[in-house]
Amino acid sequence: MTSTANTGQRFREFKMPDVGEGLTEAEILKWYVNVGDTVSDGQVVCEVETAKAAVELPIPFDGVVHELRFGEGTTVDVGQVIISVDTQPGAGPAEEAPASTAAHAEKSAASALAEEAEPEQQGRQAVLVGYGAAPSSTKRRPRKAGATAAAGRGVPSQAGACAAAPQASFTAALQGELNGHAAPAQAPAAAPAPAVGPGAPATGARPLAKPPVRKLAKDLGVDLVAIAATGADGVITREDVYAAASAAAAPEPSAAPEQQPAPAAAPALAARETRIPVKGVRKATAQAMVASAFTAPHVTEFVTVDVTRTMKLVQKLKDDPDMAGLRVNPLLIVAKALLVAIRRNPDVNAAWDEENQEIVRKDYVNLGIAAATPRGLIVPNIKEAQAKTLPELSQALADLVATAREGRTSPADMSGGTVTITNVGVFGIDTGTPILNPGESAILAFGAIKLQPWVHKGKVKPRHVTTLALSFDHRLVDGELGSKVLADIAAVLENPKRLITWA
Repeated sequence: MTSTANTGQRFREFKMPDVGEGLTEAEILKWYVNVGDTVSDGQVVCEVETAKAAVELPIPFDGVVHELRFGEGTTVDVGQVIISVDTQPGAGPAEEAPASTAAHAEKSAASALAEEAEPEQQGRQAVLVGYGAAPSSTKRRPRKAGATAAAGRGVPSQAGACAAAPQASFTAALQGELNGHAAPAQAPAAAPAPAVGPGAPATGARPLAKPPVRKLAKDLGVDLVAIAATGADGVITREDVYAAASAAAAPEPSAAPEQQPAPAAAPALAARETRIPVKGVRKATAQAMVASAFTAPHVTEFVTVDVTRTMKLVQKLKDDPDMAGLRVNPLLIVAKALLVAIRRNPDVNAAWDEENQEIVRKDYVNLGIAAATPRGLIVPNIKEAQAKTLPELSQALADLVATAREGRTSPADMSGGTVTITNVGVFGIDTGTPILNPGESAILAFGAIKLQPWVHKGKVKPRHVTTLALSFDHRLVDGELGSKVLADIAAVLENPKRLITWA
């Protein structure tokens, strides 16, 4: 690595940090800088999405962007270098490429095989491997030492012209090879390789296709070698597979049309399907729910309650000067009722420690609120919720919802929850059987509030009614404790004066 006496390191690297608690990877959502841009210490250079949140990353030093290692949409492991910066842009050309850049170029498929080949075969092999190594995804491949870095990276070239050319030149070179014009010296002349179409790979070369396309071809019984590729740089696309499958299913000309087999319906059906990659928040949620459902023995209890008095309290609070400017809704009262129930039944606010075979009771409540966002379901929590007044709890709920909708919830805000509320009532749903967040002992589902006929003081009257469902971990919360907690929540909502008498 080039260095100077002043700064010690001319090229400095910024690695993907662990922006959460033990996260192992993150997806680069957006770069805010380009190669050649000047950056300063603390400047945000990109936005990444972890399994928990979208986070902006500031760079910790000054300089000029020398290289962006990964493109937008790429998932990068924690600890991998994502950007390198030239801290002395006026010092002239670097004596050598940055050490990490050389390592990054150490395992290039083209140069690795070219160097290992016999001298008279190197020209031919560099062309074929360079073409066949075209990336099928945004994930970068490491390169062999001395190989030319990717175009636009600014790394000096030490490899042959074939390895340094853009991908389009590989395609052109391969076409020349297929037409018999690029045979290397001292190599025996060979007949042109047969090709099904203009994008067909050379004989013996592995067809270029992404894993989902390969699976589709396998499911439809289509040989990738026999497909004419129409994708960029000779990559076989899903449409190419469908076209080949349709051609294979087409009946041969016959004098008896009624005996021709019906065309396969699979390609037509598959063309009407959309495949969505599972990553980020969606992937983390799926993994967490599976782990929770098959680790903690869930029990769910239900209660239907008359919340007419709670609705009247909500209206009065909206008119209260002390609540001016704050968001007041039934969820606020439900949250307060749950906190009261936990104070009366503290053993429910606990976690199961499998490793030490202990129940960990917590003397604080980090109240989680499940929030549906464009990025998926997230559960940020209000720290120390048990210590907040009603106005403070209202403000915390409003901030939590606003931050979640903007996609700016931090990993810290989604860590350390103890119990959760999921408000399915906003979707008009009566109730559900919620799955616990891993590490928590209980989750409350709050259903829709509806006017229903209800017996009140001996007469049937229209009353505001809702249904609550409490799921809990039966390893540490038995039926009696779970029932007491749910009954206390219902009692507070039925008669909100208990917020004072039970406080």
